[in-house]
Amino acid sequence: MPLIRLMVWLTLHFGRPAARCLLVPVCAYFLLFAPRPRRASRDWLTRALGRPVTMGDIWRHFFCFATCVLDRVLLLNDRMDLFEISVDGEDVLAGVRARHGGGFLFGAHLGSFEVVRAAGRALGDTRVSLVMYQDNARKTNQVLNAINPALAMDIIALGQAGSMLAVRRRLDEGHLVGILADRGLDSERMVTVPFFGEPARFPEGPFRLAAILKRPVVFMAGLYRGGARYEIRFELIAEPEETARLTVEQTVEATMRRYVALLEQYCRLAPYNWFNFYEFWTRTGCGIVSVCMKPSQE
Repeated sequence: MPLIRLMVWLTLHFGRPAARCLLVPVCAYFLLFAPRPRRASRDWLTRALGRPVTMGDIWRHFFCFATCVLDRVLLLNDRMDLFEISVDGEDVLAGVRARHGGGFLFGAHLGSFEVVRAAGRALGDTRVSLVMYQDNARKTNQVLNAINPALAMDIIALGQAGSMLAVRRRLDEGHLVGILADRGLDSERMVTVPFFGEPARFPEGPFRLAAILKRPVVFMAGLYRGGARYEIRFELIAEPEETARLTVEQTVEATMRRYVALLEQYCRLAPYNWFNFYEFWTRTGCGIVSVCMKPSQE
């Protein structure tokens, strides 16, 4: 990881403002020579902003993503002093801790997960594990070790014998188990859910795991708000006491519906924080996926 190590060295020695200057040629390259991410960005921002998208909008989208990647370097090196971070919903996590010990944190490729973890360290709660697919877990560990081995994340790799037992063990030990629940493997069972008015595919696995283990689920988002400002939001999605009379299938549906609704809400609040640079929506409706979840009539 020589390039990552160089980026870390430059950032730590010359500071965030100087390092942000390095993002300009990087973003310019992708704006000019990466047509697929550029098309995905335009498609997304057209939906989220509700107006024609300019090249300036796409540039802002790319730069927001690059900034969150850069800030991850600083956050992994405990440079919280460089940022203004507000937390909304801290009482939600405190309540989950008091009632259940451990629980799930469901996020998305929206903003920065690292700022959420850094805030947890600052608040004295370091018991956060992340569930990832095996290949992604290996690559993430390599990157984290290149940045700061002392803060390498506790990652549970899916697709291995004993993965669910490892998740259960962390929960029993009082960990918060984080999952980015907006993206899955092509081989995974997917559910079609209305998202920004059109059918989008979401992986069912994270929601089924939480339903089977009967644990609370909290939505999390670490939104970049410009400059050096981040907003962290937590909202309760599912509480075991409330879903005790529901079947696993009903619990999965209710939790997924709430998750997608909150994801859309926060995407509208911070549209340039959405970092899925590919065609997210399916154009062919419910026939190509396992399940089609219709909008609630409530």
